[in-house]
Amino acid sequence: MDGEGPGLRATLITTAPLALAIGVFGVVFGAAASATIDPLLVVAMSAVVFSGSLQFALVALLLSGAGVIALLVTTIVLNLRHVVFGAVLRPRIEVARWRRAVLSFFMIDESFGLALVGGKRATFVLAVSGVLCYFTWVTGTILGVVGARAVSLEEVSRAVFPILFIGLAAVTARGKEGMLRGLAAALIVFAIALVLPGLFDYAPIIAAIVVALPSRRTASRAVGGGNA
Repeated sequence: MDGEGPGLRATLITTAPLALAIGVFGVVFGAAASATIDPLLVVAMSAVVFSGSLQFALVALLLSGAGVIALLVTTIVLNLRHVVFGAVLRPRIEVARWRRAVLSFFMIDESFGLALVGGKRATFVLAVSGVLCYFTWVTGTILGVVGARAVSLEEVSRAVFPILFIGLAAVTARGKEGMLRGLAAALIVFAIALVLPGLFDYAPIIAAIVVALPSRRTASRAVGGGNA
């Protein structure tokens, strides 16, 4: 079963932490970009471009009055990595060209990483994870545009990167418990950023301690081994 690759449930579980972080990033982008760009254009950008790093860069360039050449160069440079991604995944994606073209739209850093470890189901994993991340990114952008600013955007944006790295760690977990602990760590960091921003610098440490605590089963085995 492991050689065939993960199924739908496993793919959704491993993608969830990453999709959550991407959604939060989308809220930050939507709220920040809509302050100076037409809200409909902001949502359209997320729906058509689907690239957080590129979108933030383009908005910054537009605000600075950059010309068309600067926009094109930035777009090319930031997207060059996708050429490498495509070359790596090409032998694993055994579908028609038009399907590969559609899948390429959903190939971001996160979905590429998941597909890479997806074994023989790389195509399936790329499609499921990519669509889920796309949905959360566009949804987050819409929430940001319509005024999801009840919390400090600065603290939310600070929380995004630890959550992304925790999510990547959860992807490498070998069991359900590891994935759940990774998700718990992400939620802890996010909650501290919103409720106790003064403690945010300690959030990764707090999350690491909490999720590293041994489970009841592990503790029982340790006690049993000591008595033996």
